[in-house]
Amino acid sequence: MSKAARERLNALRADYDPRDEDRHTGEDRDSYTDVPGGIRLQKALAAAGVASRRASEEMIAAGRVSVDGQTVRRFGARVDPETSEIRVDGMRVVTAPDKLYFALNKPRGVVSTMWDPEGRPTLADYTGQTEERIFHVGRLDTETEGLILLTNDGDLANRLTHPRYKVVKTYVAKVPGPVPHGVAREIRKGVELDDGPVEVDSFRVVDNDAPKAMVEIRLHEGRKHIVRRLMEAVGHPVSDLARTQVGPIDLNALKLGTMRTLTSREVSELYEAAGL
Repeated sequence: MSKAARERLNALRADYDPRDEDRHTGEDRDSYTDVPGGIRLQKALAAAGVASRRASEEMIAAGRVSVDGQTVRRFGARVDPETSEIRVDGMRVVTAPDKLYFALNKPRGVVSTMWDPEGRPTLADYTGQTEERIFHVGRLDTETEGLILLTNDGDLANRLTHPRYKVVKTYVAKVPGPVPHGVAREIRKGVELDDGPVEVDSFRVVDNDAPKAMVEIRLHEGRKHIVRRLMEAVGHPVSDLARTQVGPIDLNALKLGTMRTLTSREVSELYEAAGL
C-alpha cells in the first residue's frame, strides 16, 4: 500500500467511532442506506473469509467494495449477510452464513445421489453430517470418477448445470490409442449423435501411446453419457473416465473419496462463471 493510501486509511480509522457508525468524512459520503439491524461491512467480509477485518477495511477505504451496486467507503456501513449483494473488485462475495459449498472427488462405483434404493454407495457416504441439507450439482455416471460439487445454493446450482450459461466441465478419458489427427479434427468440428450434435469447447490428446491413449475433453453440456457416447462415435470407446474440473474449480490434490470446503475466492469465481 502506498504512503498516501495508508495515511488516508489511518485518517478514516481515526474518524470512525463504533458508537456512532454513521460518521464519515465528506470525501467519503455515499448514498448507500444502511440495513437496520445489519452488521458492519468489514465484519461481513471477514466472516465470509475474504480477509481479516483490518485488510477488509483497507479494501473498503480503497473503494474496492460495493454493496447492492454502490461503492461503500464507510467502515460503519451496515449490511444484511443474507440479502445484501456484496462485491470486491467486481466479484460476488457470498456472506450468507447458511450457504455451504463443497468439492468431492467421487470414486468409481458410487451413485451420484444422496440415497439409493438398491443400497449402492452414494454421495452421502462421503459427505458426513451437515446442519443444512446439501445436494449435488449435476451428476457423474456410476463408473465415472472425479469432481462433483455439492451445495445448498439452489440459484448457483441451477446455473452451473444449465447449458445456457456455458459453464465448462473438463474430463480426462482413457481410450484405445493412438488417436489419429483426423479423429481430433472431427471431434473439434462437431459430432452428430442420435439425440443431436455435440460441440466440444476443446479437445486435446494428452498421451497418444499404444495401446491406450489419454485425451482431455472440455464441454459445457451435460447430456447423459455424453463423453462416452462422443468417443464411441469416433471409434475410441472410453475405458476410464474422470471429471477434473467444473468451471474454475479443479481437483488439485483432492484425494479420491474425500471432500473439502470451497474457499471464499472459489465460490466467488463460481458465481462469476455462472453470471451471478
